[in-house]
Amino acid sequence: MTTKQAAERYALVAAGVVIVALTAGGFWLSYAHLAQVAGQHGLKSSPVRQWAWPATLDAFIVAGELLMFRAGLRRMTDGWAIVLTATGSVGSIALNVAGVNGTGNAGTVPMLDYVVAAVPPTAALLAFGVLMRQIHQLVDHSDNAPVQAPIPPVTAPAEPPAEPVRPTEPPAVGSVQPTERPPVVSESKPRGGRPPKATLAELVEIGHIALAEHGTLSRSLLRKAVKDRELTIGSERQTEVMEILRPEIEAAAETGPDSG
Repeated sequence: MTTKQAAERYALVAAGVVIVALTAGGFWLSYAHLAQVAGQHGLKSSPVRQWAWPATLDAFIVAGELLMFRAGLRRMTDGWAIVLTATGSVGSIALNVAGVNGTGNAGTVPMLDYVVAAVPPTAALLAFGVLMRQIHQLVDHSDNAPVQAPIPPVTAPAEPPAEPVRPTEPPAVGSVQPTERPPVVSESKPRGGRPPKATLAELVEIGHIALAEHGTLSRSLLRKAVKDRELTIGSERQTEVMEILRPEIEAAAETGPDSG
C-alpha cells in the first residue's frame, strides 16, 4: 500500500466516523424535539406514545434512504423511495419548526429559534444521505475491481527415458567371427510401414496452416491436415495442440463474420 492510498483510507475512515456521529446527533435532537412537541399536544400523559410518535416521520427518512441505496446498486430509479424520503424529511423539518411556537404567542418567538429547530433534522437528512453515498461507492468499487483468471501453463509431454546401453563382452581369442552389418532402416518411415509421429512443434505449425486455410480449426480438420502430410497424431497430442491454438481459433471466429 502506497502513502497516497494509506492517506486516502485514513481520511475515509475519519470522514465516516464524523458522518455517523453527525447523523446520530441530528436524528437524536430532531427526535427529542418532536417528542417534546408531541408531549405538548395531547401525548404528555403517555410517555411511551410520546417517544414513539416521532418515529412515524423519521422512519420514512430511513426507509426511503435505504430503498434509494438499493435502487442505486441496481442502476435504477425508485420513485417510492424518493417520495418516502421527501415526505419524512419535509414533515420532520416542518414539525420541528412549527413546534417552536408551542402554545405561546408566535410574535414573541425570535427567528433564531426557528433556525435552531430546523438545523438538526436538516443535518440528519444530509448526513444520512452522504453515509449511504459512501457505502454505495465502496460497494460499487469492489464490484468493478478487475479479476484476472490464472492462465494454465502448457507443458510438453514427458519423453520416455532412454534404455541403458549394455556393455558388449569382448570375443574369445581364437573364435573371431566376422561381424554382420545391421540392416539399414529408412529414417523417413519407421518399421512396419506406419507413418512417423510428428513433434508438438510440427503439429502446431500444421494447425497454424490449416487454420489460415479454412478460417477455423476443429479436431477433424487437424487430424486430416496431419494425415495429408503422412504423419500420425494421438488423441492426447491432438488435445494439446487444440489447447495451444485455442486463442487463435477464438480470435478467428470473432473476426470471421466482421470481415465477411
